[in-house]
Amino acid sequence: MAGKSGGLRLFFAATSAVAARPKLWVVALSTFCRMAPSRWWRRAPFLPLPAEDFLHFRMVTMYGADGSMEKDRQPKDIVAWLEWCRTWRSVKP
Repeated sequence: MAGKSGGLRLFFAATSAVAARPKLWVVALSTFCRMAPSRWWRRAPFLPLPAEDFLHFRMVTMYGADGSMEKDRQPKDIVAWLEWCRTWRSVKP
């Protein structure tokens, strides 16, 4: 990830990918709210974006090494992860 601009690019790419899939809206919104830092409205870019350290950690755990991956692949992976989250939430013990 390359600073705040990298996080914003990923945010908008993922948002547009999820917007086309209404069945993922609820799980995406609830997941996004859980990842938003507290008092996000006090820091530019004034969006509830997760902290850069957290995003970097998630990218490293997902892609390994330094967390880099083809940028056009990331929104697809986020959609796949949200679909998994959606099905996981519906599993009843």
